[in-house]
Amino acid sequence: MKKQRMLVLFTALLFVFTGCSHSPETKESPKEKAQTQKVSSASASEKKDLPNIRILATGGTIAGADQSKTSTTEYKAGVVGVESLIEAVPEMKDIANVSGEQIVNVGSTNIDNKILLKLAKRINHLLASDDVDGIVVTHGTDTLEETAYFLNLTVKSDKPVVIVGSMRPSTAISADGPSNLYNAVKVAGAPEAKGKGTLVVLNDRIASARYVTKTNTTTTDTFKSEEMGFVGTIADDIYFNNEITRKHTKDTDFSVSNLDELPQVDIIYGYQNDGSYLFDAAVKAGAKGIVFAGSGNGSLSDAAEKGADSAVKKGVTVVRSTRTGNGVVTPNQDYAEKDLLASNSLNPQKARMLLMLALTKTNDPQKIQAYFNEY
Repeated sequence: MKKQRMLVLFTALLFVFTGCSHSPETKESPKEKAQTQKVSSASASEKKDLPNIRILATGGTIAGADQSKTSTTEYKAGVVGVESLIEAVPEMKDIANVSGEQIVNVGSTNIDNKILLKLAKRINHLLASDDVDGIVVTHGTDTLEETAYFLNLTVKSDKPVVIVGSMRPSTAISADGPSNLYNAVKVAGAPEAKGKGTLVVLNDRIASARYVTKTNTTTTDTFKSEEMGFVGTIADDIYFNNEITRKHTKDTDFSVSNLDELPQVDIIYGYQNDGSYLFDAAVKAGAKGIVFAGSGNGSLSDAAEKGADSAVKKGVTVVRSTRTGNGVVTPNQDYAEKDLLASNSLNPQKARMLLMLALTKTNDPQKIQAYFNEY
């Protein structure tokens, strides 16, 4: 009975303080699992002159709530369903015919390869229909950029796909979720958003999934594209300013239609006095690929290089990235001779996404390096 009262309280607070966000994110409940693929409609009748936008909810802090209006970190994430998210922003009905379905309801730290494949397949299925003009995915912010880049490589449509989250729970003062969700739907329905790959919308900014990353633990302006810049901004109207030159969506070699699993790729972090044993452990655990978050320009210590070289000789693909957060990891002749590849400007977590997909196509290091140069 106490738990039921708490749930009622969370729901009531949602409608009073309409909003959404980021935090330590929770696991999917049996009830939420049963809601997967359930479709809801935001309005009884669709307007023919408005775009049809499908919201796919995955949980995260944008689906979070707490008893306190002042709490921005101590709250339950992934407790609000997609129907409530849509009802909390009724203004969306003025810009789109919005419907939704619950894919999962988990914190983004619990998004795994199985969920990534399920989400990508569902998006491709929906976008193949003339009844869907764009997709919005609600997502926890902690790993949002990883899912966004995975979709940037695997969605086979020019129609807009927009990933959105928020940094404050729905019950907080000045919650940012409602505005972010409204803007995401607006961008997903904009003709100008077509052909730009997967986009990320938060804090009145439009970013490319290829370049955006989370840069702060709690602030609402955490998502930035510091090196390459934002694609556009939202100030009532939508303003696109930059073009994406990297290959994406329909122009990639990757398809998830026949994939039931993805190869294991691990990330190893470089630091002073690191060793080769982490590479040995990853290989022993079944890794098919390893991304090394090296210092500076993807540098490896002598010990780490020994471990990486050993892994390559055992058939594991190793890609050098950087822990710095910005910049291009350039090719290095000494490393290249040992087939230690360069991630270009992809950070470690995105390099992992590309390497997983690359390994579904080839083990050829030259071909994989070409993927990193092109995508």
